[in-house]
Amino acid sequence: MSTNRHTHDDVITAYQDAPARTVDAGGVTYAYRELGPKGGIPVVFFVHLAATLDNWDPRIIDPVAKDRHVITFDNRGVGASTGQVPDSVEAMADDAYNFIAALGFDTIDVFAFSLGGFVAQALVVKHPELVRKLVLTGTGPKGGKDIDKVAGTTYWDMLRAALTRSDPKEFLFFNRNATGKPAARAFVNRLEERTADRDAPIKVTAFQKQLKAIKKWGRSAPDDLSKITQPTLIANGDNDRMVPSILSEDLHRRIKNSELIIYPDSGHGGIFQYHQTFAPVAVEFLTR
Repeated sequence: MSTNRHTHDDVITAYQDAPARTVDAGGVTYAYRELGPKGGIPVVFFVHLAATLDNWDPRIIDPVAKDRHVITFDNRGVGASTGQVPDSVEAMADDAYNFIAALGFDTIDVFAFSLGGFVAQALVVKHPELVRKLVLTGTGPKGGKDIDKVAGTTYWDMLRAALTRSDPKEFLFFNRNATGKPAARAFVNRLEERTADRDAPIKVTAFQKQLKAIKKWGRSAPDDLSKITQPTLIANGDNDRMVPSILSEDLHRRIKNSELIIYPDSGHGGIFQYHQTFAPVAVEFLTR
């Protein structure tokens, strides 16, 4: 194992300033960033489809990092991480486990969004002792209704975005109405706040492999989520076109120790649209 984690005492609490780092595990070099005060249980963020380190909303990360050690990372084969994207969500969870173990942690809190939520569920089902608390946002259970249609929705919205010279996330994450459009633009602008040492974009082949893994996840037999006994916070918008909002309610029913928040007039990126409301709730939940 090799790592270049920093040793100086300066506490970085702004995601745009978090240095890029790497750690080797299982033949893969994982790219990651960390910020916030060291010590205690870290909060590890599991990112969405096609996303790299640059896709986390600083208005969600920074409030958590004020008092907690935060770690974000690129999945295998994505961004600056080496290797090939796996063909299953479960293999992605194995990679996440290897990454976390390489950093030397035996207990973590997880904050997951979308595909990251699939990976987080697979991780906690296989390694329940690793995870203390779960935040599952914009996501759904294995075998969930219409998860296997994510590719079609994604490609359609990518086309719509191309025709309007917009970021696809404006269509995929937000409602196309008077509330959603300005929220979408504000979100995309926040992702550009980091100007130095930005991550490499995902490659097309890696993106396509992720979509295949999602389709397989959507068409697989459900996991027994009653095994998840960790306190769990579930959140989504009320009009999620990518991972239908009803699946957040399904998670809530099946995970006994869970709380559910559904934000009105919002889509897949409801937590980003309502970041001023959601971030304090997430911080309080993770602090309990």
